[in-house]
Amino acid sequence: QVQLVESGGGLVQAGGSLRLSCAAAGRTFANYAMGWFRQAPGKEREFVAAISWSGDSTDYADSVKGRFTISRDNAKNTVYLQMNSLKPEDTAIYYCARSPYTSYRKDGYQYDYWGQGTQVTVSS
Repeated sequence: QVQLVESGGGLVQAGGSLRLSCAAAGRTFANYAMGWFRQAPGKEREFVAAISWSGDSTDYADSVKGRFTISRDNAKNTVYLQMNSLKPEDTAIYYCARSPYTSYRKDGYQYDYWGQGTQVTVSS
């Protein structure tokens, strides 16, 4: 079993920044790719960012490229999402997820463990 716990969400004004963290417990963290997804009210869950097991490969949704950065610290079993220049349309519940693969994945169906989510609200 793998437990994922997100933190760092909150309320921020447009243009501001937040850093989300996702702490993993359980099976070996370092061997697997990780991802961040989000779901806004009334919308489907969407891919935000993903990172390979080693951290040397990343990918982002077009809507967040240049503003968000995903990173990981395998020694701390933690993955991060640095969010800058936040916009009201970034408002959503953000989820981290673990993939059983080593390379990053963009499809949520290729992730097997999910956190409970953390709310991010960006005011205009």
